[in-house]
Amino acid sequence: MKYKVANISLGCSKNLVDSEILLGILNEKKYEITNEINEANIIIINTCGFINDAKEESINTILELSEYKKEGNCKALIVAGCLAERYKEELMKEMPEIDGIIGTGNLKDIEEVISSCLKGQNILKVGNTDSEYIENSSRVLTESSYMTYLKIAEGCNNFCTYCIIPKVRGRYRSRNMDSIIAEAKKLAKSGIKELILIAQDTSKYGYDLYNEYKLPELLDRLNDIEGLKWIRILYLYPDNLTDEIISSIKRNDKVVNYVDIPIQHINDNVLKRMNRNTNKSEIVKLINKLRKEINNITIRTTLIVGFPGETEEEFNELYDFVKETKFDKLGVFTYSREEDTPAYKMPNQIDENIKEQRQKKIMELQREISTEKTSDKVGKVYTVIIDEVIPNENVYIGRTYMDGPEIDGVVYVSSDNNLNIGDFIKVKITEHLDYDLKGEVVYELS
Repeated sequence: MKYKVANISLGCSKNLVDSEILLGILNEKKYEITNEINEANIIIINTCGFINDAKEESINTILELSEYKKEGNCKALIVAGCLAERYKEELMKEMPEIDGIIGTGNLKDIEEVISSCLKGQNILKVGNTDSEYIENSSRVLTESSYMTYLKIAEGCNNFCTYCIIPKVRGRYRSRNMDSIIAEAKKLAKSGIKELILIAQDTSKYGYDLYNEYKLPELLDRLNDIEGLKWIRILYLYPDNLTDEIISSIKRNDKVVNYVDIPIQHINDNVLKRMNRNTNKSEIVKLINKLRKEINNITIRTTLIVGFPGETEEEFNELYDFVKETKFDKLGVFTYSREEDTPAYKMPNQIDENIKEQRQKKIMELQREISTEKTSDKVGKVYTVIIDEVIPNENVYIGRTYMDGPEIDGVVYVSSDNNLNIGDFIKVKITEHLDYDLKGEVVYELS
């Protein structure tokens, strides 16, 4: 019997890549991949366990899809990913719906896990968090035919006091550069035009393998690949965003002028409690340098409010910093108290209502900043990649280089001519919203 496998990927883009590697392994083993959950004999849920909301979503998804074991073709329900690695015993004990659990470092064992589950044997394959990155895998792309993520490293050595990632993803392990280039070339030949580099911290790429930081060289080599049009870098930690990285962004025309720098806070005392390897002075200098060195740079960041001990004065310093700095893109999380992290046991935990008030206050400020920035773009012409077609309206949804998929704004494009998903076009901005833009096609790019 040829078994059908369906995969649900939750959480971040790094998890999505893992799901596509899993499907690639199974595809090579002659399993049939399906998007129809009700047809699947094997359902794999790749979970997120980073913060409370993500854990809740993962649990609810497991319960929801377990119904297909009662009223569908499902013979095995397998839970993978960070939640599986973090809470393996609890999940297996408290959720009898689960047949097998596979951790973040055991992707290569997926066929063994499936085989045991189909025999009626519950199985745990976890704990291998420092395993080598699976090289030369044939991923099954599930999200897009023109844009995808490329993971360049796994794990993290930063040990921020609020974060569980080092425990569920292991130490920082860079991927072999030749392997990355080979996959990028393969993706470009298949039609991928936008390549998004991801890791827990892309700025540290290469040091563990080559005894030197290699992101600039990697960008140089990726820039030479025929077919790629945009290369986007996510998650550049501020403590290692070097002059060499800035120079490589400047000299490589396919690398878009967009950086995602998670600073988390700006008060030095809070940063120290978070075990962040930077301070306010260094962050301010970095932002000023980026804006000076790279024309039209878009800077995105993320913040955490309500970290244990965050005083009103420390929060106000963060608020004033956001007001003064005017980030192009900004997201704010309320601190999530996670077991097995140092911050979990810290005194002076902040009330949830106060966290939410602080989050709302900064996001209202950011909406004003964003509206000001979008209004400045009216009348200008930008290259836009088309992501979506709105049927019967002659309207398309796309993004400029200033917008990462699913996390930033979009451009609503009007056109009397048919446009295709993945097209790069010139758009004149005619109207602005708080976070999004509207425009009309000027002419199509070749």
